[in-house]
Amino acid sequence: MEALKTYKETCFLRTCDCDFQGTWRPSAILTAMQEAAGMHSEKLGCGRNALLKNRIVWVLSRCEVRMMEYPQIGDTVTVETAPVANRRWFFPRYYWFRNEEGREIGCASTLWVLLNMDDRRMVPPGEVAGTIPDNRHLILPMGLPGTVEPVDGEEVILPRAPYYFDLDVNQHVNNTRYADWACDALGIDVMREYCLETMLINYAAEVRPDQEMTLHVHRNGPAYQVAGYHDGKMHFELGGTLRARSK
Repeated sequence: MEALKTYKETCFLRTCDCDFQGTWRPSAILTAMQEAAGMHSEKLGCGRNALLKNRIVWVLSRCEVRMMEYPQIGDTVTVETAPVANRRWFFPRYYWFRNEEGREIGCASTLWVLLNMDDRRMVPPGEVAGTIPDNRHLILPMGLPGTVEPVDGEEVILPRAPYYFDLDVNQHVNNTRYADWACDALGIDVMREYCLETMLINYAAEVRPDQEMTLHVHRNGPAYQVAGYHDGKMHFELGGTLRARSK
């Protein structure tokens, strides 16, 4: 069991993992996190295959990513992840990103919940809590993800409909896709000059295939905020800071 406390995967960055500047795409970072968490959960006995027997799935509630350095096409990145004991209905999980030399180039923290596939409601931890290893000894890379700070500045409102490639096997927009939505909303000119230094996402409600969204975009210097609404209800909010790309 000691060997299962943490889990590592090595990722070779292909062109499909990177943006038009050759930099690890924010949504690809979230995908690497999702896949590593999924594989670790399977090994711990609380993965998708085990939970589906009771019509339960893991759903991400909050996520925060901090990148000190962005790798490029052809680089190799090690993603290490570890869960810690649940806090009521929420399951924290942490991540470390390291380059080929083993230097930490980024980190992340997440909060997961259990969702009933039939009524789309949260499920109490139950027996799943007992599968989480004791990681009290770990030095965690950051705190738990908080709330997105409001950003002053002119508001831009954009329409956004869920598309085929946004949806996952849980029949809603996948958590990784909101990073692409935010980068699209910020625009190509901004993303050509800047990268996301920090990215904090609050998932307030799932986005289903028939829910057309409006994105409310604010930016003030390095600070940005993108929130998605449907019929006046906020479904997600994403914000953080931008950093100028290296020349």
